[in-house]
Amino acid sequence: MTDKEQRAITEEKKAILSPKIDVIFQILFGEVGSERITKDFLSSILEEPIEEINLDENIVLRREYLKGKMGVVDVLAKINEKEYCHIEMQVGKANHIKERLLYYWSRRYAKTIKESEEYQALKRTISILITDFEVKGLEELEMHSKWKIIEENGGKHVLTDDLELHIIQLPKTKKMQETKENRKLLKWLKFLENPESEEVEIYMKENVNMKEARTKLEGISEDARMQRIAELREKAILDEKEAKYTGYMNGLEEGRKDGKKLGLKEGREEGREEGRKEGRKEGRKEGKKEGIEQIVRKMKKAKFSIDTIKEITGLTEEEIEKIE
Repeated sequence: MTDKEQRAITEEKKAILSPKIDVIFQILFGEVGSERITKDFLSSILEEPIEEINLDENIVLRREYLKGKMGVVDVLAKINEKEYCHIEMQVGKANHIKERLLYYWSRRYAKTIKESEEYQALKRTISILITDFEVKGLEELEMHSKWKIIEENGGKHVLTDDLELHIIQLPKTKKMQETKENRKLLKWLKFLENPESEEVEIYMKENVNMKEARTKLEGISEDARMQRIAELREKAILDEKEAKYTGYMNGLEEGRKDGKKLGLKEGREEGREEGRKEGRKEGRKEGKKEGIEQIVRKMKKAKFSIDTIKEITGLTEEEIEKIE
């Protein structure tokens, strides 16, 4: 084997899996043995000390992962022996994400009490949603927003501390200026974005827990089985985006024709609303964002005519020819 080939193999082994992939995120922060990592990460979000943390209730993905479609892959932590914290990493865009966050919070909250217990036995429950996209309706907010039930007129009276929701929008980290208040969290979020960046290398010298997280991530990345699982999850996310795009385009047409049944459910819901408001121009813009090149490749492979591809995608013949 030549030196060049050996170097290529070494570099390939060093490739680190993205901690934003839900299964990798769950193993990194939810696996027993990750207590110090998760405690430090959570304290940066909650801005409060965490004395004890328990990760025993998380499924062991390395052993129990199945080939079929998985449901929500999240992290559940019991903190300070009396409170529950649920963390979800969401890479692909999803409809009704805010309603879903409340739904998962309510399910977890209900589980903190036994059938025979009084209501006062209910425990503080925290749900944290981390998205790799800007959440619709929350575009004007900063990267980290915290939510409780507050009296509408006064705005200062909190109904209960039992309900607490956090929404973190990763794309906003690029726009955020580091402050004393957000410094620790911002460093962890940059770790999620790119654990191999020069910035993270500096942070690891300051934070032993982040260094431990990077070491663990490197170990996960060297596991051939985990590489395959991560590959399947990334493929599933891409396939979902393609399916949503197809449904979205069909939904746009349905919006203009007022009711013709086409497309997938999610794309139909989005497309019906946007089709009436913005028409094909907005549809093309969204379509490109959601992977229009993938669609063109598939249509070419299926021997669709250039005219048909032009009609569906809105691209010019020259633009279509450039996509291989």
